[in-house]
Amino acid sequence: MVLPSKPDYPEVMADIFDVIADLTRRSLLAVLLEQYVASDSPSGELSVSEIVEKLDLSQPTVSKHLRVLRDHGLVSVREDGQHRYYRLDSSPLEEVEDWLIPFLSADFNDDFDDELRASTGAFAAWSGADVGDNLGRQVANRTHQARSALHDAAEAAKQMPRNVRNRIFGKD
Repeated sequence: MVLPSKPDYPEVMADIFDVIADLTRRSLLAVLLEQYVASDSPSGELSVSEIVEKLDLSQPTVSKHLRVLRDHGLVSVREDGQHRYYRLDSSPLEEVEDWLIPFLSADFNDDFDDELRASTGAFAAWSGADVGDNLGRQVANRTHQARSALHDAAEAAKQMPRNVRNRIFGKD
């Protein structure tokens, strides 16, 4: 299992886990995600007052938690006069996903390894290779690459004009 290695990796991961550990911040992210994927919302933005209304929280509480999310790059803000509009930015969560994938695929690898060993036992015994472990790691790595590619494609699709997206993906 290979975990990402960056000079400040443990501190960054600790910070992001601290941020998403808070129930109120997770609720804010969920509301912004709903808006982000809503077909009637091309920008995916919500004003602070709309968020307050949806979550039935006080404005100071919402603003405090939105500031934390903004400081950690999980939301972006657009100011328009006295109003602030927030939008989800899920890219910091990709680091969490990268960190979690080896753990989530561990059981898959074990199940897959057992099946592979049963079907290729003679070859593995003959070659002395641990085929299942290597193949399981490759499957987990390719799964992650596929998820990343799908995420990138979805991001690219969001940049298309709405009428083009609707024709391609069949939404009216």
